[in-house]
Amino acid sequence: MGIKITPSILNADLADLAGEVARIPSADAVHLDVMDNRFVPNLTFGLPLIENLRAHTSMMMDIHLMIADVDRWAPGFAAAGCESVTFHIEASDAPVKLARELRALGSRAAMALRPATAIEPYEDLLGELDMVLLMTVEPGFGGQSFLDLCLPKIRRTRALLDKLGKELWLQVDGGISADTIERCVAAGADTFVAGSAVFGADDPDAVVQALREQALRVDSAV
Repeated sequence: MGIKITPSILNADLADLAGEVARIPSADAVHLDVMDNRFVPNLTFGLPLIENLRAHTSMMMDIHLMIADVDRWAPGFAAAGCESVTFHIEASDAPVKLARELRALGSRAAMALRPATAIEPYEDLLGELDMVLLMTVEPGFGGQSFLDLCLPKIRRTRALLDKLGKELWLQVDGGISADTIERCVAAGADTFVAGSAVFGADDPDAVVQALREQALRVDSAV
C-alpha cells in the first residue's frame, strides 16, 4: 500500500485555498476538515467551498466530515467529485448504507473514530470500507499535541485490517510531525494527516517530502 502524506489545510491560508494546495504538489491528497460546530466545537466550511476547490485542483481530495447528520450530507461530497469521504462512526445511524452509497457515487468510503472510541465493535463493518481514520487528538482544532495513548489502538486496528486480508488504508490525524510519525508507522499506520507541521513551514512541500522519507525508512525496517 505504501506511505501516503495527506496535509490538512486547516492551518493554511483559507483566503487562498487553491494557492495553498498548489504549494504541496508532492502530497498524495489534500485533507479537508468539514466542521459544523455541532459534532465538534468548531466551524470551518462546507460543500460550496469544496465544490469550488474541486474546479481548481486535480489533487485527490480527502474529505473528513466532523459533522452531525452525516448520513444526510456525506453523499453530496462524493457527488461533487471528492475521491475519499470520511464519516465519523459516532455520527452515523446507518454506516453500512452510507459506505455503500459513497462507493456507488465513485468515492472511497472511510470511517473515523475519536480517540476514546474502540475499533473492535466495528470489525464486521471494515469490509465495507476503503480506509479507517483514527484521531490521535480530540477532533475540532488543529495544532494539538499527539496522544500517545492512541498507539495501542493503531496496533489493534492494523491487526484487524491484516486479518481481513483486504487493502484498507489506516490513516492517523492529529499532532503528526517529524517527532511523532515514526511511532505511528511502527504501530501500523500508512496514511498521515499533517496540518500545522506542513503549512506552518516556509516550504510546505519540503516538509511533505521529508515526512514521507522519514516514514518510509521506518516502514522498510518494520
